[in-house]
Amino acid sequence: MKKKVIPTSDVIIDPEIRRKARRMIEKPAPPPAKCVICGSPCAPTSTEGLCWVCRRLKISAWRDSDTQAASQE
Repeated sequence: MKKKVIPTSDVIIDPEIRRKARRMIEKPAPPPAKCVICGSPCAPTSTEGLCWVCRRLKISAWRDSDTQAASQE
């Protein structure tokens, strides 16, 4: 069974949408921000400006300080 060929004249794409899509493809991505601690590229989802390594170290330090505070009480 052969596929039906849709003529390109039947498919209408708004020229403005086409221009926007073309601009999005052509525009280079901005360089990633630098980590405030070590200077390596930041994690894309980081809100505090940390790379993934520094972020993990920060989370681990919080976890350690929470367990120490709980054992002192």
